[in-house]
Amino acid sequence: MTYEEYEQQCKSERESNEEYLKEFESDMNEDGLSANTISRHLSNIDFYINEYLLREEPLGMREGCYRVDDFLGYFFIRKCMWSTPGTIKSTAASLKKFYKYMVSKGNIQKDEYQELCDTIKENMDVWQDSCERFNNPSLENPFGYI
Repeated sequence: MTYEEYEQQCKSERESNEEYLKEFESDMNEDGLSANTISRHLSNIDFYINEYLLREEPLGMREGCYRVDDFLGYFFIRKCMWSTPGTIKSTAASLKKFYKYMVSKGNIQKDEYQELCDTIKENMDVWQDSCERFNNPSLENPFGYI
């Protein structure tokens, strides 16, 4: 794929993602969530679908159901200066909320959403522990396997 093709595919994905985010925001407003909560969820999801999923190859929102382990267990911890065990948990909550909404709109299947939820449930403690260790400068080898 040429760089121009990559850029065009990213542009196309961002346009689709913009619509998903608008619909998600509208749904959260209808549910009566606070402006701060809505803003946090939108920021978390925007970063995931428009930065992380497009960084190496343009992946669609649906593919995000299968990339959460790499994102929260590696990328987020190492590349996002704001990563803490708490932000991992809140980002995971945003992902679950967004993808549950995507199921309700028919944009993904229930089994894809379940895969995301299972991955989060099975790995949350490991991700949070890894983040805590990574953020501790007194540890020489924070992950223990590098």
